[in-house]
Amino acid sequence: MICKTSPYRTVLKDTAIPTIFDLRSHLRNPHPRHRKRIKELTEEDIKRIKERRLATSIEHVAFKQDTTATEGNTTDEPQMSTEEREFREHVRSLFEVLVLLGKQSIPLEVSKVSEAKIKSNNFQALLNTCLNAGDIALRKRFDGAAVNCEYISTTQQNQIVEICENTVRDEMLLEVRESRFFSLVTGDLVEIGDEKQLPLFLRFVDHQNGLREEFLDFVLFDGEESALVERFETQLADRWGLSMEDCRGQAHKATGSTATKMRVVAVLLMEKYPLALNVPCSHLALNIHLANSLPFPNVQVVIETLRRIGIFFKTQFTQDELDKAIVTHYQKNEEKGAAVKQACSSDWTEEHNVFDVLVDVLPPLLLCMDAIRENEEGTFVESVTAEAYSLSEILADFEIVVTIVILKNVLTFTRAFGRNLQGETMNVFFAASSLTAVLHSLNEVNDNIEVYHEFWYEEAESLASVMEIPVKVPRLFLRKQHTADMGKTQTELYFKEYVTMPVIHSIMQEVEDMFCENNLKALKCLSLVPAIMGQMKFNTTEENYADVYSNDLPSPDTLPAELHCWRIKWKHRGKEVRLPTTIHETLQLPDVKFFPNVNTFLKVLSTLPVLKLEEKKGESASDRLQAYLSSVPKKQWNRGLAMLFVNTHVKHDLDVMVEKYCPLYLEDDPETEAEGDEAAEEDTPIIEVKVVDV
Repeated sequence: MICKTSPYRTVLKDTAIPTIFDLRSHLRNPHPRHRKRIKELTEEDIKRIKERRLATSIEHVAFKQDTTATEGNTTDEPQMSTEEREFREHVRSLFEVLVLLGKQSIPLEVSKVSEAKIKSNNFQALLNTCLNAGDIALRKRFDGAAVNCEYISTTQQNQIVEICENTVRDEMLLEVRESRFFSLVTGDLVEIGDEKQLPLFLRFVDHQNGLREEFLDFVLFDGEESALVERFETQLADRWGLSMEDCRGQAHKATGSTATKMRVVAVLLMEKYPLALNVPCSHLALNIHLANSLPFPNVQVVIETLRRIGIFFKTQFTQDELDKAIVTHYQKNEEKGAAVKQACSSDWTEEHNVFDVLVDVLPPLLLCMDAIRENEEGTFVESVTAEAYSLSEILADFEIVVTIVILKNVLTFTRAFGRNLQGETMNVFFAASSLTAVLHSLNEVNDNIEVYHEFWYEEAESLASVMEIPVKVPRLFLRKQHTADMGKTQTELYFKEYVTMPVIHSIMQEVEDMFCENNLKALKCLSLVPAIMGQMKFNTTEENYADVYSNDLPSPDTLPAELHCWRIKWKHRGKEVRLPTTIHETLQLPDVKFFPNVNTFLKVLSTLPVLKLEEKKGESASDRLQAYLSSVPKKQWNRGLAMLFVNTHVKHDLDVMVEKYCPLYLEDDPETEAEGDEAAEEDTPIIEVKVVDV
């Protein structure tokens, strides 16, 4: 406690923990308290105490050893026969091979030679290698067979994959349940086995107070929005033992019609669970998220073209060709050319200013595509030149040029806001306060749309002139209007009505929906982070916004007093003590546990998907999933192997996998099983493992 009226200069120690003091208890007990005198110990007393402690410790160790020996004799492990033990070792070898395939993103199957014959797949090849390398368990299993051949049906193989998948998932779910609070994140739609699947991630704070986002499963995307909501609830509650009541956030990465459907899903989830706040995902730049949410075909063509451009320039040959085109186009303005070249150096199609860069690079980009199409030096293969031709045809359309220019100008007002929102914690806090200014700017544009559209359309015409693209409306619109041509005025009106106005209205609506009152309250509670408190001169008012999560706190009644102590702790810290700048740093403090409400508050806030992860680029679960989908041919994608590859950092307990698998087949009659396999052999592809002596 610090008394402000004290004549002495008082400073808190680094280890001091503020609490609530009862300043009136001495008034109820005015009599002076008599303190006991502390007895001074002699050398003999100290010696006697040490001897007594030594004797006690020896007795404790002896008692512990006796107890351990007794327990060892009384606890007998279940005895297994030699056959059972050998079978378990054999199954363990199968799981080892399967986990290796998953970790290295190696598909199980390969293409067929014909309908009647199947090529030797990767699972079989690795088993053969293990046999020849001296795997005793596999060797005993196959040598003991009546015929030197053993096969596993596709059903059994799928069961092994499923057990691996479930074991890895269970490891992660243990930590999610322990954490209690989590957020739901979905990724881009994936088509596996002719079914549309939605990647499902969970974000939570683990037992070490570290923020994690893990890939858990794929969810079937078919059906209406209500059916998808029910599927989410069934997956999380019935199968995984989680409660949607503990879901504190949701973010959905989708485009076009998928984005429209997921927006309805998010609304339905919030109606059932109001604290499952729908926020942008930190993996995706806000401007790209806003563009993805627009359901207009021309905008979706631009988004898909951007994705293809990003993939197209991953190789050094195509990137070099683009650099040459930029230098050629900006030869009269070398400074501008150098800036554009620098902006296009890496992953520019995923940045907040992607549409600004796209407008600047559009003329040299079309020039580059034409050069690759011609392929005069024979540098590029046919597939690359075909992709260049396809992209150039799209970019040479005036409707696409107008759409890009409109997106650039409208999203300029949200660019800085989005960059701050997905930046450091302090930037996120101040971004929440700047939303009013962003909405005011968008409203001002909407109120003066005639003036703004005129300037933007002139910019699009100028850009099209440089690229030698004719100014015209889409052919389909002309056919519907039963006219062969439209004047310049009518063309401008068409793009205002069908491009500019729909884009500005949809962007405004999406921003308002994504940052509703509860979302802003949650972001303003980031002032609990000490560095933000310091920036605000410790004059923060978290109590005004804490009602959103009052039911999550262990003792909400004491929250105001605890917040006061929390501010005092950091306000009167030592000069050498640095203020933590992130939620993660704050949660790592050893004395944060003495502030239970603040501790819980920070854990709930950190699960919001809008806050960026501490992981480096390429290390997040979504990046690892994308790496799997990129490295494995589409026809060979496997849900279970994807789970193993994405979660290589999770413990793969082979013993647990064996325990789950053995009861399925350990007690089966071998002869009956063989007969059943023979009956299914005609219709079911098999894995055949042959022993080859080397």
